[in-house]
Amino acid sequence: MGVSLSVWLCSRADSSPLSSSSAFPPLAAPTSSRLAVILNSFPVAPGDSRSHWSSVHRSPHFLLSTCKQEVTRSPVELSSDGVRADTGVKSGLHVWELLWSPNDRGSHAVIGISRQSCPLQASGYNVLIGRDSQSWGWELKTNQLWHAGQSLGPYPGTRRRCHSGAMEEFRTPSSTSSHTKVAQTALPIPERILLVLDADAATLGFVVDGSFLDVAFKDLPRGVELFPAVSSVRGGASIRLRYLNGATRDPPALMALCGLSIRHILGQQRHTEMDKLPLPPCLHHYLLSSH
Repeated sequence: MGVSLSVWLCSRADSSPLSSSSAFPPLAAPTSSRLAVILNSFPVAPGDSRSHWSSVHRSPHFLLSTCKQEVTRSPVELSSDGVRADTGVKSGLHVWELLWSPNDRGSHAVIGISRQSCPLQASGYNVLIGRDSQSWGWELKTNQLWHAGQSLGPYPGTRRRCHSGAMEEFRTPSSTSSHTKVAQTALPIPERILLVLDADAATLGFVVDGSFLDVAFKDLPRGVELFPAVSSVRGGASIRLRYLNGATRDPPALMALCGLSIRHILGQQRHTEMDKLPLPPCLHHYLLSSH
């Protein structure tokens, strides 16, 4: 059966070219096996407490829904307002989904992470997440990264990192001049954004339209609790949070890696082609278990 499956998969790989009209796949970076498995697994139950915004650590101008998964900013002028998740992490690789309509963002719409002591309200219109040394943010309208009150450059694209207090320009090994030119133009970010926090590697990145846009921030503090966080100046802005899944430092199971490889080769056609695989029904079900 193994030989038959290998032959069948090779023939599918040759006949299933990938195509996409999204602007993000050309900017995508390779993902680790741990992240790839998470992104292709069922999310945890929607009611998980890690999907909740904090009822305490938020600006008074953010109203919390009954389910605690959505916050809505009140129509208050000359105020920058933030909120962080109720539960943070100190270790492991974790992925959250944030839903924030582009029509409800306005200026200074920021998503990122913060420590427990990050300020969550300020006068005027500012980038709040990323304004101090306790938070790291991605401003969605301009695609700029912010930390310690400084713009660190565009993301995705040529970026800067903070290491031992020094600012250093860097780009990924696969960067080209055309890649950088595209990345320097602000891209319209869609409603759904995945926040990827690897507390073990001390990095933060984002997934948009199914593409991991590489690491945005390196050298995050280790051994301290880090929380997903957002800030907004737009009245009526509603942001929804959901914890999708996570992984420990251990490598993924062999079964998960095999399933990931098969689903990758099948691509978007797997839902219609899976029944043709020479496998028992229980394995068909397992291979379809991705979100």
